[in-house]
Amino acid sequence: MNHAQLKGPARHQPVAGLRSHLRLMVITDRGRSRGRTEVDVCRQALRGGATAVQLRAKDDGDGALLRVARQVAAMAARSGALFLVNDRPDIAALSRAGGCHLGPDDLGVEQARQVAGDRLILGFSAGTVAAARQAEGQGADYLGVGPVFPTDTKSDAGAPLGLAGLEAIVHATSLPVVAVGGIDAASIASCIEAGACGAAVITAAVGAASIAPAVRRLRRLVDAALERRPG
Repeated sequence: MNHAQLKGPARHQPVAGLRSHLRLMVITDRGRSRGRTEVDVCRQALRGGATAVQLRAKDDGDGALLRVARQVAAMAARSGALFLVNDRPDIAALSRAGGCHLGPDDLGVEQARQVAGDRLILGFSAGTVAAARQAEGQGADYLGVGPVFPTDTKSDAGAPLGLAGLEAIVHATSLPVVAVGGIDAASIASCIEAGACGAAVITAAVGAASIAPAVRRLRRLVDAALERRPG
């Protein structure tokens, strides 16, 4: 497939260095954080070497979410990391986040772009080749692909794709692909070997007794796997 022929709105220019920023993404999850706040989780993840943090706090009101997002945006900027807000391009724009991650039930990529403008990076969750190609055609900057492995962090995550499913989507799109779903220290390298540019983790980082050391280990595994990849 010639990706240059994908139909859709004119896209802003590819984000320089985006693949590097997507090496290791830590996604917040209040139910697994052992009582730690989203701000503390992100602080510890950044200390451990996370290249991106994603704020997911679906039950918070707009004001509370914006206050937390602004704190995390400032921390991420100091660390040189990418900060994403889950689901909410409006909060992402107001907090000066780097981007927003969208799911199939959220605003579409085109609609989110109208809210966010060209400044924000937009990621989209894709579990099929068709969804990946559609998101690319609509102007997504990267894809979160999964669940690769069984996971209970998202009740509607769907059946696991496995590494073969991840690899099929990687080959179907020119966008950076971040593997997500059930990924831990034992499996993270295999996702990179399947072609993902990085991985997103929840329990393996947020649920760890000490977040920074857990993230540090995951980052080393990702970096090593990327170094082994041909080309």
